[in-house]
Amino acid sequence: MPRPPRFTVVGENIHTTRALSRTGKRIKLLEDGSEGIRYQNAEGKTRTLRVPPAYRKKHDYQEGRIKHLQIAVQQGLWGEGEDRRRGVEYIHCEVRRQTEAGAHFLDLNVDEVSLKPEEQQEAMRWLVPVAQAVSPVPPSIDSSNPDTIQAGLEAYDRRAGRPLLNSAALERPEVLDFVKRFDCQAILTAAGRSGMPEDDAERVANVRELMGLAEAKGIPRSDIYIDALVFPIAVDARYGNHYLDAVRQVRGRYGDEVHILGGLSNVSFGIPQRRLVNEVFIALAVEAGADGAIMDPVQNRLDEVFDLDTTTDAYRFAHDMLTGQDPFCERYIEAWREGKLG
Repeated sequence: MPRPPRFTVVGENIHTTRALSRTGKRIKLLEDGSEGIRYQNAEGKTRTLRVPPAYRKKHDYQEGRIKHLQIAVQQGLWGEGEDRRRGVEYIHCEVRRQTEAGAHFLDLNVDEVSLKPEEQQEAMRWLVPVAQAVSPVPPSIDSSNPDTIQAGLEAYDRRAGRPLLNSAALERPEVLDFVKRFDCQAILTAAGRSGMPEDDAERVANVRELMGLAEAKGIPRSDIYIDALVFPIAVDARYGNHYLDAVRQVRGRYGDEVHILGGLSNVSFGIPQRRLVNEVFIALAVEAGADGAIMDPVQNRLDEVFDLDTTTDAYRFAHDMLTGQDPFCERYIEAWREGKLG
């Protein structure tokens, strides 16, 4: 498919929810029996960020996951000595990886650093200057807490351009006031006042109401990115079409003035060969009218997405699953087991 004239990538990986598998290639067993996370410093030398002993007691760790950015932020902010230095160095590494792969914004989220709101805000005030020290692109300040969003916007020095606010929603419309106050752009989500939307119609209704609030505050449509919300296809075969149909309707209603994106990799949670699923879904989203994504550009290269061969069996199996033609993902899973997905 032809590459669209504009496609905004919000690099999703500077985010404390992101996890690596304990059996993955980036995890290294250290001499003392503990584990470290491999990364490369600015000189290209391989280093390791030590997984602290306290982290090994966490539920995620016991289930085989290591939230590497959570560890890096905690070590960089509250650690000591070499651990603290390597926490900062690790974040710089991840920033470089995202921006060199084509991110236009860096999504910075610290919500899982601590359960205490004041510590989340402290972490955001710390992370923003750490990331911007090596980033040529502006941040996307991401939190479910308006005070944490405000802390991030206040900490940003604007050296790389106007930031993005992630996100405004009907449950927290007050953050729309930050758009003019901090001269930023904003992601508006299709979430409702008390929960997630059931289908495309509810998404569109929520977007219409929130857009009305934004326009009443004089926010230009060109500064708005609408997140139509992507849910895992493994949970419900209708979820792909719910998102795609909402994108079509939003694009039809607001034209080319607004941007439309979403956390497109959410669709593949729980599904094998996630990279294939993500690439096909990105292509489908663009066909529907999306012009951006919250995604990991390291894992899903846009050149490969827009060069997809739509005649292959692998594409067909993923396409049918994502568009509701493969209930319960049965044909896709069978094809994966039989080695038909490449």
